[in-house]
Amino acid sequence: MNTTNETAYAAFLRERREELLDRIADAASRSGRTSEDVTLMAVSKTVDASKMIQAYEVGYHTFGENRPQELVRKWEASQNLDDIRIDMIGNLQRNKINKVIDKAGLIHSVSSGHLAEAISMRAASRDVTAHCLLEVNVSGEETKSGMAPNQAKRVAEQFMELPNMKLEGLMTMAPAYDASAARGSFNGLRELCEELRCSTGLPLPVLSCGMSGDFEIAVEEGSTLVRLGRVVFDPSFADAVNVR
Repeated sequence: MNTTNETAYAAFLRERREELLDRIADAASRSGRTSEDVTLMAVSKTVDASKMIQAYEVGYHTFGENRPQELVRKWEASQNLDDIRIDMIGNLQRNKINKVIDKAGLIHSVSSGHLAEAISMRAASRDVTAHCLLEVNVSGEETKSGMAPNQAKRVAEQFMELPNMKLEGLMTMAPAYDASAARGSFNGLRELCEELRCSTGLPLPVLSCGMSGDFEIAVEEGSTLVRLGRVVFDPSFADAVNVR
C-alpha cells in the first residue's frame, strides 16, 4: 500500500469509527446507558498487522483474533504500542493454549469445564492470570459453539475453585439475519449474567455480544463489548452503516 492509499485508508478508518461510535451511543442511550459503557472491538482476523496498527492510530485499542497463530503475530507486531489489547475470540483448542495464555488480554471462548481446567493449569505454569469469558449458546442453535446456560452455571461455580483464573463475564453469538432471535439471545445472556452475579458474588462486568449485523440490538440489551470486523475494516461494507 503506497502513502496515498495509506492516507485514504486511515481517513476511512477514522470516519467509519466515528459513525460506529455514534450508533453505539444512540443504542446505549435507548437502554439508559452511555457509550462509555461499551467497548468497541475491532476484529482484525481478516487484515494484516499493518492495517491493525492503522486502526490503532485512529483510536481503536481493543482487537480480536480467531486463531492463536494470528494473535501471536499481531501481538508481536504491536509490542511498541501503548494501551493495546488483543483478545482471543475464536475456538481455543487445548493444545494451542500455551500460544496465547500470556498474550491474550481476554479469552472469550471458554466453552467447557475441561477447557477451563486446561487454561488454569497452563496459566499456573506460566504464573499468569487468565482473564476469561464463558461462551454460552443461548439460542440453542446446533451450528453455534458454546455451552448451554445450565452448563454455564455449573462451570461458573467451578471457575471459583480454579487457580490463576478470573471470570470476567459471558459471551454469545446470536442467530444471523433474525433481529428478533438476536434480541432474545442477548436478553437471555444478560439475564443469565445477572443470575450468576447473584449466585457467585462475582461482578462479571463483561457481556461480549453483538457483531456487524446486530450490534445495536446487542447494546440495547446490555452488551458491554461489541465485536466488529468487516464494518470496521472493509470500505465496501457500506450496508452495515446505512441499514438499521
